[in-house]
Amino acid sequence: GSTSTKGVDANISDFVTDENLPEMIAFGKSFAKERNSVVAITGAIDLVADRDKCFIIRNGCAEMAQITGTGCQLSGMVAAFVAANSHNKTDAVAAAVCLMGLAGEIARSKMGCDEGNASLRNRIIDEICNMTGDVLDRGAKYELA
Repeated sequence: GSTSTKGVDANISDFVTDENLPEMIAFGKSFAKERNSVVAITGAIDLVADRDKCFIIRNGCAEMAQITGTGCQLSGMVAAFVAANSHNKTDAVAAAVCLMGLAGEIARSKMGCDEGNASLRNRIIDEICNMTGDVLDRGAKYELA
């Protein structure tokens, strides 16, 4: 038989689904405990877990998976959020993931019918730049498990 793996640039938007959510939450918490870290799993449903809790985040748009650099942007934001909130790393990572997804949603909603990936990429960057705490608080779609 053949074995397939999914790397960092793979389209894994269906990696976490409503059907496998309980197992993926358990995996995220377990992996975080083993590594003594915070774990982020991104896709159509994002998970941010530590040993005790897991944020289930439902922000974003499908087109984000087709834009080179959104993962790198998220990594940079995670680093900045954790540096600014080192006393609460899990919440900081979850906030960064919510912000990135919400920026994608807002950017997508502003696109014209003749715009494509390059326009969406630039609009996401603009939405990150212009994001306020109020907009993030109102638009973040998450629950805790």
